[in-house]
Amino acid sequence: MSPEEFRAAGHNVVDWLADFLARPEAVKVLSRARPGELIDRLPASAPDRPESISAIMADFESQIVPALTHWNHPGFMAYFATSSSGPGILAEMLTAGLNVNGILWKTSPGLTELEQVTLDWLRQWLGLPPETFGIIFDTASTSSMHAIAAAREAKAPEVHAAGGVTDLILYCSEQAHSSIEKGAIAIGIGQKNVRKISVDREFRMDSAALERAITQDIDAGLRPFCVVATIGTTSTTSIDPVNEIANIAERFGMWLHVDAAYAGSAAIVPELQPLLAGWERADSIVMNPHKWLFVPLDLSVLYTRRPDILRRAFSLVPEYLRTQENPRALNYMEYGIPLGRRFRALKLWFVMRYYGRDQAAGMIRDQLAMAREFAAWIVADDRFEISAPFPFSVVCFRLKGPNEANETLMHKVNDGGDVFLSHTVLHGQFVIRLAIGNMATRREHVLRAWQRISENAPYNEAS
Repeated sequence: MSPEEFRAAGHNVVDWLADFLARPEAVKVLSRARPGELIDRLPASAPDRPESISAIMADFESQIVPALTHWNHPGFMAYFATSSSGPGILAEMLTAGLNVNGILWKTSPGLTELEQVTLDWLRQWLGLPPETFGIIFDTASTSSMHAIAAAREAKAPEVHAAGGVTDLILYCSEQAHSSIEKGAIAIGIGQKNVRKISVDREFRMDSAALERAITQDIDAGLRPFCVVATIGTTSTTSIDPVNEIANIAERFGMWLHVDAAYAGSAAIVPELQPLLAGWERADSIVMNPHKWLFVPLDLSVLYTRRPDILRRAFSLVPEYLRTQENPRALNYMEYGIPLGRRFRALKLWFVMRYYGRDQAAGMIRDQLAMAREFAAWIVADDRFEISAPFPFSVVCFRLKGPNEANETLMHKVNDGGDVFLSHTVLHGQFVIRLAIGNMATRREHVLRAWQRISENAPYNEAS
């Protein structure tokens, strides 16, 4: 592709994106595609002869876009809503164009050092201690897996060479994300060695039950090595008692990992920092700027107070990657499994500079206010009930009635095409979740979601 052709095509792509971001509601939030439909529509093999960008873009618009569920849509209120901001998109374009690889400091000094600087800026916004070390991975699943591996290294360094450990025990709550269990499976801890601790009425880990489980395992000759506390659980956004859990972890010599993948971004709002009290005591923390800090997928940050342990768990330098040592030349490849590293820090740097802490915090405040107003509408309607506390921007609610009625209601709302909600199950009850986190979502979108919910819900006879 010549520079001239690239320039013309690039302008067209930027124009398309600008129009798409200006009118996100021109598409349905939830794809209407049926399984296998796109596969059947696309050619069974790649072309032998070149095709024009205009032809490719035409198929992109007609075939690919309708088959997508649109996370940038203001009506996307499922799971944890995310959004891709303008400055982040521009940075992604530059990242692709530069095509640098941060294997070692030497292979791209600017990539490595911008990651160090940007993660330290973010650390300051979050109120974490100055000695905290940060590294970027793709998703929280990867970050937490690395944290669990570091925890194993701290407790049982012999496993690094010998493998085959069978007595290390990891603890998390019943409400912990499945990535914690997957991480334990991936590094050989084993599913049977993950203890899921019961929760209280507000879906927070029961610290007394945690301590009992640890004591029982020690009495059985096992080695507790890691406990995972969650700030902003996936189902309900509940907050585990981190300080209590930290006390227990310290008493038993265990690694404390805090999963704040969703809620960690809330710490940039000064008045919300008390909700995350105790996380600064953790050995490691995961938080995802691509969830609630308006950074395009994917960018997950693992922070740790013990980078020496993380490095010990993963450092393996073959001769062809050895370089002259310099205390200021950080080689991120020694702190994790990935050898190749994308320039993910660039988009975080763009976003943090473009919005600044004040504006970013203001957007989070606005979303919290919308969530609280939505919860007030639920409370005021006697057909519904709130199912869990809502410390952040996710509201769990349900119709007073059978699970089937709630599932039917959610599907009716989603079938409308302008709102997308998800669900969970709490105490055996089907619960609907409304998650606000998209920067394009305004009060009118939340009101429309409530209208769709209300109009599709059956009325009580008394009403």
